[in-house]
Amino acid sequence: MTFWKHLEELRGHLIRSALAVLLLGIAAFIAKDFLFNQVILAPKEPYFLTNRAFCWLSAQLGIPALCINKDPVQLINIELAGQFTTHVIVSLIVGIIIAVPYIVWEIWRFIRPGLNESERANSRGAVLVISGLFLTGILFAYFLIVPLSINFLGSYQVSGLVENQIALRSFITTVTTITFAAGILFELPVFVFFLSKAGILTPATMRKQRKLAFVLIIALAALITPPDIFSQIMVGVPLFILYEISIRISQRTIDKAQAQGV
Repeated sequence: MTFWKHLEELRGHLIRSALAVLLLGIAAFIAKDFLFNQVILAPKEPYFLTNRAFCWLSAQLGIPALCINKDPVQLINIELAGQFTTHVIVSLIVGIIIAVPYIVWEIWRFIRPGLNESERANSRGAVLVISGLFLTGILFAYFLIVPLSINFLGSYQVSGLVENQIALRSFITTVTTITFAAGILFELPVFVFFLSKAGILTPATMRKQRKLAFVLIIALAALITPPDIFSQIMVGVPLFILYEISIRISQRTIDKAQAQGV
């Protein structure tokens, strides 16, 4: 295929991906009550699964501070079109998240013809792994990081004279930023696999730089979580486990390449 035919082929995949996002976004837009009451705004409510679990743990251990979001933050809207634009933006974001497996599959269909038999065999299940890691990161953030963030940031005060009145847009931005960041961070094993295939990264380098990686993981955890040590540990531990898994993935990739004489 010529360069222009490749572009034409890519355009078809991108158009189908965009249509999938649009259709799923429209479905999310229609399901407004469920989307906001049961999904987006739920982590701030006492009935949310994580909040109930922490409050139960609080009662069992006798540590009142563990009970989070028992007094839900109150949201306000200060823009005339604020609620409508938020509805549209959130619907599109949800459409993107749900469409991720299909988008990855479309990208795979575009790349697959250019791979040889060995590369196709080695990348079998790539769509499932990439999609699974991303969605796992999203769910991890939604059920753990988001409730903790809401509890800390929503109740934090520099003075008792200053009352928190959380804007709807601010709340939505915080929730979506945290969840997307976690979804991308959970793709670490995939990034390591491709970097190892390209010869840019080796397991020896990753082992040597383990201490630096630990510092970077803590820094990343601090960026996407409230500034309290508990939340950072809850995020940092899974990321460090992923780093250790990535070392093994890198080693396996290098070993396969050497066995094939690449």
